[in-house]
Amino acid sequence: MSFSRLFVMQLVGMVMLFGILASPGWAKTHHRTFVIQEATYTRLCNHTKNILTVNGLYPGPTISARNGDIVYVKVINKGNKNITIHWHGVNQPRNPWSDGPEYITQCPVQPGGNFTQRIEFTEEEGTLWWHAHSQYDRATVYGAIVIYPKLGTRYPFAKPHREFTLIIGEWWNANITDVYNNAIQSGGEFQISDINTINGQPGDFAPCSANDTFKVQVVQGKRYLLRVINSAMNNEFFFAVAGHNVTVVGSDASYTKPYVNEYIMITPGQTFDLLLEANKFPNTSAPYRYYIKATPFFDGNVVVPRDPNDTYAILQYKTNGTTPPPVPLFPSLPNFPNTSAATAFTAGLRSLASSDHPVHVPQTVDVSMYITVAVNVQQCPNASCAGPFGDRVSASLNNASFSVPQIDILDAYYSSISGVYSPDFPNQPPLFYNFTDANIPQQLFFVDKSTKVKVLEYNTTVEIVFQGTNILGGENHPMHLHGHSFYVVGNGFGNFDNQTDPLSYNLVDPPYQNTVGVLKNGWTTIRFRAANPGVWFMHCHLDRHMIWGMDTVFITHNGNRTDAKIFPPPADKPRC
Repeated sequence: MSFSRLFVMQLVGMVMLFGILASPGWAKTHHRTFVIQEATYTRLCNHTKNILTVNGLYPGPTISARNGDIVYVKVINKGNKNITIHWHGVNQPRNPWSDGPEYITQCPVQPGGNFTQRIEFTEEEGTLWWHAHSQYDRATVYGAIVIYPKLGTRYPFAKPHREFTLIIGEWWNANITDVYNNAIQSGGEFQISDINTINGQPGDFAPCSANDTFKVQVVQGKRYLLRVINSAMNNEFFFAVAGHNVTVVGSDASYTKPYVNEYIMITPGQTFDLLLEANKFPNTSAPYRYYIKATPFFDGNVVVPRDPNDTYAILQYKTNGTTPPPVPLFPSLPNFPNTSAATAFTAGLRSLASSDHPVHVPQTVDVSMYITVAVNVQQCPNASCAGPFGDRVSASLNNASFSVPQIDILDAYYSSISGVYSPDFPNQPPLFYNFTDANIPQQLFFVDKSTKVKVLEYNTTVEIVFQGTNILGGENHPMHLHGHSFYVVGNGFGNFDNQTDPLSYNLVDPPYQNTVGVLKNGWTTIRFRAANPGVWFMHCHLDRHMIWGMDTVFITHNGNRTDAKIFPPPADKPRC
């Protein structure tokens, strides 16, 4: 063997050893430190309090990488409570140990402890986000993830001049831990937030907030990429920029066919990449400031408490004028219960389905599941709870209300610890009735707690029909699956008909997402391939519904090949 060939082989070996060549193209390994700590913040005039943050920031720091990169994040807990961090929408192939939901894939990081999580971006390109996945902590512990195309490739759209990240969230004047504990103890609803926010700021019309409104500065004639994230605990939103259309080019870190619209509807957990053309012609007599507005969308039971407040940022053109800035123009958005506007927007989403970004929609199905989604009640002794009928508010999938164990399910599965979960989550509800009827018998409201999981063989194709129900009044439910993205192949209103409704499925270019809204009193069908061995949480991303039990877990067995088996546990994983 020649010296030059030997040198090249040694060099390639060293590069691969140190994680530099992790995928085609020269990928990189990054190292970040997330310090969980309390910091003092003030919103809405004199409402000052300590909140849990990462590195003292609210919202937290952005993680930036390229497709193929690996990021190691050392989470150091200097706070006063247990914490976990989830990398929302990152598939984490073979590595559920770093996924983050407490008592599902890890025990929480205790005060004074630390845990280094490995995040590998294999197919994701675009915008995702990270957040706490313990109790109610993601109210303040969250931030963006931006994944650029790998070196040597480019966006499948015209390169933007600049980009801005806009994270929609919620602010409570009350202590978040108190909000959580009060709801758990009472068995009733969670206290609603006091205001909605964009990048942690309520915007112009909230008390004492106008001066801190987030601003997007643009130059006439340039193109901009807006990365929009809904981190809110409980609110879905219509979102728009006054005077401008937006072009959807990505959703949940997957490219879409360009889709021009006046607004978007975004559920908790979802992300959108939007192109905006700064095509106005500002001068001294023309507008050069435009409100960016997020207004809550809610089509559920009117007695359910919610935060109805709009939140604002401002898009303003760079000018040479010295006159006082004019009042920004307002966008026109659908009103909060406009279900037709919300479904009209989502109906326009399609995968790019190009040669560089193909789709792989499963055309046949190995495992078919029909899962009812419901808010329920559990009986409370002497009707002493604060939920309906004096009972405790609960929630379920297929009438199974998930109970989180005190030993994490991943450890129990990997180490064959019995008694932590049962592998009998049903493929269909125990009882069929008119799920969307206006008057469902009260005896159907009640559920019991359990820890049921669904076990899948490696590489099986799965179809799930999520069926909304009208128990206690239906609403849109954003369902999120860890460890996978999935194709949203169909949806509709009413009860799913397994004879006629599949005829309308899109098996050519459906959107590829990790979070999808299940229509109020309707159904949504997803398909995915279970090619990621491990333990993966599935839950509603309205946090109170997740806490009440609208969850389950998928356990995918190892495949036969070495690269189809779960990684061994990290040495520093937290202990329960």
